[in-house]
Amino acid sequence: MKNAYIEGNTARQIQAPQQAGPYKNYPVVSKTTRKNRERAQGMTWVFVVFLAVVSVAVLYTCVQFLQLKAQITNSVETIAELESEYSQLRADNDAYESQLNASVDLEEVKKAAMERLGMKYPADNQVITYQMPKGSYVRQFQDVPDAE
Repeated sequence: MKNAYIEGNTARQIQAPQQAGPYKNYPVVSKTTRKNRERAQGMTWVFVVFLAVVSVAVLYTCVQFLQLKAQITNSVETIAELESEYSQLRADNDAYESQLNASVDLEEVKKAAMERLGMKYPADNQVITYQMPKGSYVRQFQDVPDAE
């Protein structure tokens, strides 16, 4: 105990500063300074109202964002379902068209038209040809006259 300090011996007693509250690490200050510090760190009602308004605005924005995201997800799912249905209908239509084309015999139609209905191929003097310039179209305003 060569370097031991004994209080009250020849040296003064060490006194801890008398502090209370949130300022224990600060040196002892006057009562006015302490009140000013506490007031500066405290929240006023204006600040509390501001925080409440900002919190409500952020919450509202988040809810709106989540609702929009849900609508977009729902729309994407609906589009995917409709595209799938469209593909299925298109495949069914192609299958029906192939089945229809396979069931119609054009030779049989030609034979029935010529034998039963008396149709025949046109003679050379009954055919009228028209040379159309490239990139134009024909608009018919009246019936084509008979070439007899």
